[in-house]
Amino acid sequence: MAKSKTYYFCQECGYQSSSWLGRCPECGKFGTFSEEVVKATSTAGSRRAVSASASTPQRIQEVTYSETKRIATHCAEFDRVLGGGIVPGSLLLLGGEPGIGKSTLLLQTALAIHDRKLLYVSGEESEQQIKMRADRIGINTDQCYVVSETVTQRIFEHVDAVQPDILVVDSIQTISTEEIDSPAGSVSQIRQCTTEFQHYAKTTGVPVLLIGHITKDGTLAGPKVMEHIVDAVLQFEGDRNYGYRILRALKNRFGSTAEIGIFEMQGSGLREVPNPSEFLLSQRDETLSGAAVAATLEGARPMFIEVQSLVSSAVYGTPQRNANGFDMRRLSMLLAVLEKRCGFKLGAKDVFLNIAGGLRVNDPAIDLAVACSILSSNVDIPISPRICFAAELGLSGEVRPVARVEQRIAEANRLGFEKIFISKYNLRELDVKRFHIEIVAVSVIEEAFRSLFA
Repeated sequence: MAKSKTYYFCQECGYQSSSWLGRCPECGKFGTFSEEVVKATSTAGSRRAVSASASTPQRIQEVTYSETKRIATHCAEFDRVLGGGIVPGSLLLLGGEPGIGKSTLLLQTALAIHDRKLLYVSGEESEQQIKMRADRIGINTDQCYVVSETVTQRIFEHVDAVQPDILVVDSIQTISTEEIDSPAGSVSQIRQCTTEFQHYAKTTGVPVLLIGHITKDGTLAGPKVMEHIVDAVLQFEGDRNYGYRILRALKNRFGSTAEIGIFEMQGSGLREVPNPSEFLLSQRDETLSGAAVAATLEGARPMFIEVQSLVSSAVYGTPQRNANGFDMRRLSMLLAVLEKRCGFKLGAKDVFLNIAGGLRVNDPAIDLAVACSILSSNVDIPISPRICFAAELGLSGEVRPVARVEQRIAEANRLGFEKIFISKYNLRELDVKRFHIEIVAVSVIEEAFRSLFA
């Protein structure tokens, strides 16, 4: 009979120790070790044990390969994030907060693939609940099989019976294996189950899509080693107060990690949003101070977002600084530049910054829009909604060039903007005549201020 042993696992990185430790030597976090009882089993008795490798070392010049044909999901936003579709034999992990729409996204994607046989394994819902969601989505197909199961040994029995082309598991935190005597969702269970699904995907060529929850800190629940095992980590995020959801790739071995897909949550499921600027720009009849439009890029997709600022006199002794969707440290840097280079006394004023639509932006090209938005609120002079900005600010107040400015200008021209502010250093390699939009090139922040509020 197999003996049970007690181990301590770090809940952050999955580090294993035979005794409890106050600080994890791997990730450096304190108080993250939890006790788990693991039953030692022979690897040879595992149903999915890795067989002896029959490969031999080769020179890299002798290795041959063929271009793998991806599986199209018939969802343009999902395929965009993956890099063109699902790669056969890949292991994908979709993470997000509970109730954000992860199960709806994968079930809707599964129902839309009519030319592939798909097995949807749910450890959280019954077959009747899955059927109710499928009826609400309104997509009919006879190629999708559903089963409610939580043990990997039983799941692989269903896999052998159905022989699917795609396997979906919802969620990895509810799945357990009989080889380990610990509760589902523990570090050892998640790591072992993920390894079994990886071995199945690599040996059969069937892609496996796993759903995982995230913790209150915004990280995927379970050890970080799970993210190292999978081929792609997708994050499904959004604000519950908004109907829009954003799908982004945190890791992708088969494509770019800069692409995002945008969906709108409706009663009949998720609707693709091909033009993200339609919800990132607010629809208002009157022009108000403190609002500026920035031209940003997410991967290869240009997006126009609205930056909103509010500058007011500090009621208490210490002025407040608050930013939603923007780096707080970068906001402090821009405020220091505006006070030093433009002469605005913002040190004694409250400054609040918000990126409309619940989006979080890291593109430095929105610096000029943020600065002009703050100045607009400070002097209480509105900026025309037909003006946009695409430039980065330096510590000396210079307006720095940004990458792929032609694509930003072309999208601004297509959306009907009348004027765009860029760095004059971008003009060196820019053909201005091919655009029907006024291009204002500035070198320092004072020039942009005089042009807007003179």
